[in-house]
Amino acid sequence: MKTRELKIINQGLEDELEVWGYRPCLWKRILVGIGVVFTGGLLLLLLYWLPEWGVKGTCTHTSLRDAHTLLLRSTDEFKQWFRAKVHVMLAPGQRPFDRLDLPNRDGKHSMEEHHEVFADMQPVQIHYFTFHSTKYYWNDAIQNFEIYKGLEDLNVSCASVHSDHSSGLAKLVQNYRRLFFEANEIAVRVPSLFKLLMKEVLNPFYIFQLFSVILWCAEDYYYYAAAIVFMSVISIATSLYTLKKQYVMLHDMVAAHSVVRISVCRGNKDIEQAMSTELVPGDVIVIPANGMIMPCDATLVHGTCIVNEGMLTGESVPVTKTSLPSSGEDGDRTYNMEDHKRHTLFCGTHVIQTRFYTGELVKAVVVRTGFSTEKGQMVRSILYPKPTDFKLYRDAYLFLLCLVGIAGIGFIYNVVLSVMNKVPAPTIIIKSLDIITITVPAALPAAMTAGIVYAQRRLKRVGIFCISPQRINMCGQLNLVCFDKTGTLTEEGLDLWGIQRAEHGSFSPPEVDAAKQALVHTAFVGCMATCHSLTKIEGELSGDPLDLKMFSATGWILEEPTEEETALHNPIMPTVVRPLKQIAPEAKQNVPLTQNMSCEIGIVRQIPFSSALQRMSVVVRRLGEKHMDAYLKGAPEVVASLCTPNTIPQSFTETLEAYTKQGFRVIALAHRQLESKLSWHKVQHLSRDLLETNMEFLGLIIMQNKLKVETAGVLRNLQQANIRTVMVTGDNMLTAISVARDCGMVGPHERVIIADAVPPKDLHPACITWLYTENPVQTNRDSQAVDINLEEEEHDRYLPHHNQSYHFAVSGKAFAVIVKHFPQLVQKLVLRATVFARMAPDQKTQLVEVLQGVDYIVGMCGDGANDCGALKRAHSGISLSELEASVASPFTSSTPSISCVPNLIREGRAALVTSFCVFKFMALYSIIQYLSVTLLYSILSNLGDFQFLFIDIAIILIIAFTMSLNPAWKDLVWRRPPSSLISGPLLCSVLTQIMTCLIFQVLAFLLVRQQSWYEIWTPVSDACNVSSGTFSHNVTSPHDIKNIKNYENTTLFYVSSFQYLAIAIVFSKGKPFRQPSYRNWPFMLSCIGLYTFLLLIMLHPIPAIDSFLEIVCVPHDWRITLVIIVIVNAAVSFLLEILIVDIILWKLVFRDSDGVNQPPLSRSADTSQVSIDRWGSACLSWLFCQKNKTPRMQYMHLTLELQGDPNWPPRPSTVTHASTPQAHLCAPL
Repeated sequence: MKTRELKIINQGLEDELEVWGYRPCLWKRILVGIGVVFTGGLLLLLLYWLPEWGVKGTCTHTSLRDAHTLLLRSTDEFKQWFRAKVHVMLAPGQRPFDRLDLPNRDGKHSMEEHHEVFADMQPVQIHYFTFHSTKYYWNDAIQNFEIYKGLEDLNVSCASVHSDHSSGLAKLVQNYRRLFFEANEIAVRVPSLFKLLMKEVLNPFYIFQLFSVILWCAEDYYYYAAAIVFMSVISIATSLYTLKKQYVMLHDMVAAHSVVRISVCRGNKDIEQAMSTELVPGDVIVIPANGMIMPCDATLVHGTCIVNEGMLTGESVPVTKTSLPSSGEDGDRTYNMEDHKRHTLFCGTHVIQTRFYTGELVKAVVVRTGFSTEKGQMVRSILYPKPTDFKLYRDAYLFLLCLVGIAGIGFIYNVVLSVMNKVPAPTIIIKSLDIITITVPAALPAAMTAGIVYAQRRLKRVGIFCISPQRINMCGQLNLVCFDKTGTLTEEGLDLWGIQRAEHGSFSPPEVDAAKQALVHTAFVGCMATCHSLTKIEGELSGDPLDLKMFSATGWILEEPTEEETALHNPIMPTVVRPLKQIAPEAKQNVPLTQNMSCEIGIVRQIPFSSALQRMSVVVRRLGEKHMDAYLKGAPEVVASLCTPNTIPQSFTETLEAYTKQGFRVIALAHRQLESKLSWHKVQHLSRDLLETNMEFLGLIIMQNKLKVETAGVLRNLQQANIRTVMVTGDNMLTAISVARDCGMVGPHERVIIADAVPPKDLHPACITWLYTENPVQTNRDSQAVDINLEEEEHDRYLPHHNQSYHFAVSGKAFAVIVKHFPQLVQKLVLRATVFARMAPDQKTQLVEVLQGVDYIVGMCGDGANDCGALKRAHSGISLSELEASVASPFTSSTPSISCVPNLIREGRAALVTSFCVFKFMALYSIIQYLSVTLLYSILSNLGDFQFLFIDIAIILIIAFTMSLNPAWKDLVWRRPPSSLISGPLLCSVLTQIMTCLIFQVLAFLLVRQQSWYEIWTPVSDACNVSSGTFSHNVTSPHDIKNIKNYENTTLFYVSSFQYLAIAIVFSKGKPFRQPSYRNWPFMLSCIGLYTFLLLIMLHPIPAIDSFLEIVCVPHDWRITLVIIVIVNAAVSFLLEILIVDIILWKLVFRDSDGVNQPPLSRSADTSQVSIDRWGSACLSWLFCQKNKTPRMQYMHLTLELQGDPNWPPRPSTVTHASTPQAHLCAPL
């Protein structure tokens, strides 16, 4: 495949694809057709399973422009192949936003007439293909396929949206654009049962089962074939039911509000009713006063809306959406949905109510439709999830290939043996193929799934719901969990601790009551009462919890205009706030003249909070005043940067640090008096940058965000279980560090190093300043200065001893700079970074990817508000919100607490260990049966149909499904279960048990032939009564044709049956990940029942059962011998598993494979025992080639590297420049 023919689509995005063009080749298709006929359709199946072979085998290379078929490959770690058919569409233009010379017609013409208009124009052929519900169109200019998302493709400015796109589209233009964007719907097609059935049964596993059933029927093994068919039908039916149910649920969720009747503008005045499916980007819709469910993504151009975005954010808090800026610097900026989300109404969100102008309607311009919308992208992520990349499943396929290889040896052995014994060719073929069906267990997938299903049910009982069951196993390997702070580690709501006003350039003493009458007329309380996004919904005040707490602390009330009041005023009736009780006349006399003003304030303009800018502002007017005022609220450091320096107290930094280090959430307020000549109209169009400048600093609001009761205990349990915990929050850095100390993420005596990075500026390169925080016990500046001087002396002595003594803390701004300018430091930094503050939602996702890049198995726990991307990207995302936004998260907890995390990990570990147990058991079952059959083939015998049936149904299925029922162990231990089947301990476990079973089967097989009573069995043989006389060897019976009944068969049947049970008990381990097997009563009852039954029929033969199982009678002495053999066999299996695997290999040789950090040995431990363990560990590690072996995981490798690096972590107050990796000392900060 030539690289020059390779094209990349969706470059730089998550769904980036490589694409090649192909056209049909006749001679290749003829050859494939012949191959399909000669292989009985198997070649067709192979080409269906391998799309790249299917395309290359039937097509030849061509350019993308001329391609009929495309071969696509994802560029992620999975490298998945897809094929797509190229279609051709006739349209009057090349692109959806091309200006066409369309005749003027009113909007009443039918679609047929519009198609006639298009037909009269010169048609253009447009090539396109559809992949994952997205259409890609050919672009001659870039010689590649591209996506048309919507209005953003035009790169229009905000002002241009108002001037060029706010009047609406003509019907003809709308129909033309719909050729490209199609109907505005998120169409989740529920596949028919037949289609789902075909997709399910064409799975390679079921094809193999079909092959096995046909083979067994050819051998007259009808009962066993029927049992396998019955199991397969049950499995397929269950799978189809689950899939159908999921599709229907998703369809119902999406379709509930996807089609509504709306008002669409056709020009400045014309408004017509239409269905939402007809909308295209550029349409202008009217938002009704009573609200609606948005059918598309649209940006507001007139009016204000109150929106509940719980569907997208997972946070059911009303958000105020204002109209897009139309002038100034803000108007000149290019419209972008992410940057202008405070002006954008997203598909699926609920517009609760609108604020409207007199005589004007609330209008919005459609930006995106269908699957291009935010909701459409979320649904696509559910419909087309990335495959679960887990080593267990990859190793399982490798292990099955090994079994196939073993089956190949048996195949050759049987062919050679049969030819030597002159067995007929059809019998040779059937018997040889039968070896393959025995070696690859048919019930393996069902048995493996059982453990996950049981774990899913147990999770449901504790309030954890799962939409991706395969990820439960991945939870068992989690070694790092990221936590959001607010609402996850801390309580959702904030309490007002107090306020601290600033007057004349200095702070006043802190005050608790902001509602006292002395403060009513102050600008500080005026800012608290107005600078928010609160609104009344059905008479109840609603909005952001922080705003609600702040406003309620003032004791003021909020009044919104009614529809009648709005109609009487021009141009708008503002929202008004005023104290609940007017100030008393005698109190007014004591108020200075400058403050003797009305308490009633009208909110003229609201500039919503921006997470990127970390602030919001309002323009207000007091009743009776001629001028307006601007109030600003936001992050203290941001607000201070917008204020005049003389209004900021000198102790601002010290005061802010004092509060944030105690874990308080601090918000700063500012005020500015606007010029009296500014009219209401001018204020509405004034740019944000001009408004929010030269402010007067008013002071601080101190909010208290308490830790949840269970937070510290849960984090302590995780750390004791050798699981790293990381905080990822949008809050202030020092507040986050304080919370990290309070909850135990950072120990009381551990250093926190802030990596403060700044981008390049004025020829100065980007640099990182390494700031060592002071001891949390010390709070005054003098002691801090002493501490900084001391830490330089202690650095070399204290930090390098153990990498447990320090943590990095990084802000979102610094993280962006480090990723861009210091890529060589990113992995080193995240290895010890515990606090990430001021992180934007996309940065949270990026952080998860970086952690995964150093081989961490990452969990993410958040409330869904800003964590949706990270929840989806993590190996295991756990949402504490049950709203619709969290539907894309693999796990959702009904309890809004992080106590769900250890529960999920415990169940994940139990499910993972169960998967290993079941896989090992099923593999040994196949090998044991393979050994039995191979030994019997040597005498041209085999197991009987009912023997197979008894083994596979009565023993294997019952045991496999009950051994998965062990619940999770009650505690999290420091050791994690293995993640790979191809590991030393597991392979050693399987191989030792295989050798044990082989030795005892061969021993029994050879011993029975050495017995004095042994002879070639015939229907008249009676070994139970050796004195009965001479046997006749010339008697034949129709039951004797297959040579099933013989002494070797009976002996191996008994021995192998007990081996299955012994292996099941040996592999079914309990602690430290699962409850002991004796608490799994279905498993114990099954084992006891089967042992009893087998001992009964072996020691006390029952003729009816012997006849059914085709067992022959053997002497009582031989039965006692068999009992001894099976007891010794079970004892050897048990000792080998416990002694070699659990003690020698796990505890001495492979004990460092799970991580670098192991639990420390107690100082009081027996020194001699420790030295013996170390000596034994060293010897065995050398024996198993584990000595000085490089760690597999990259984070472990980096940890070992950094432990030997004397320059890491960087020294206090040093600076690392982007131009050189060396650090340069600067003065202490």
